[in-house]
Amino acid sequence: MKKMIIVAAALMSVVATASLAQTTPSAEGNTRAIATPDSQNPAAPVEGANSFTDVQAKERIEEAGYTDVNGLKLDDKGVWQATATKDGKSVSVALDYQGNVTAQ
Repeated sequence: MKKMIIVAAALMSVVATASLAQTTPSAEGNTRAIATPDSQNPAAPVEGANSFTDVQAKERIEEAGYTDVNGLKLDDKGVWQATATKDGKSVSVALDYQGNVTAQ
């Protein structure tokens, strides 16, 4: 019985240690999971599972100041790709799963 208690206590300490390690902030620590209108991930566009619908993707791109959004397609990396106009110029734009809109 004592051995089981010791083993259980050892397992609990391992689990507690692992959970503490998961909450330790990374060195970067300031990259947000979701882009806000006034911020953007510097590594954008970020690959990943994208949950934006085509309508939402177009709206997000337009909110970033682009017009005439055409050819909107979700690529195999989870990034919406399109052509759009900004400042009178036609550009390729991308929208990642975090909401980052970038011209390419």
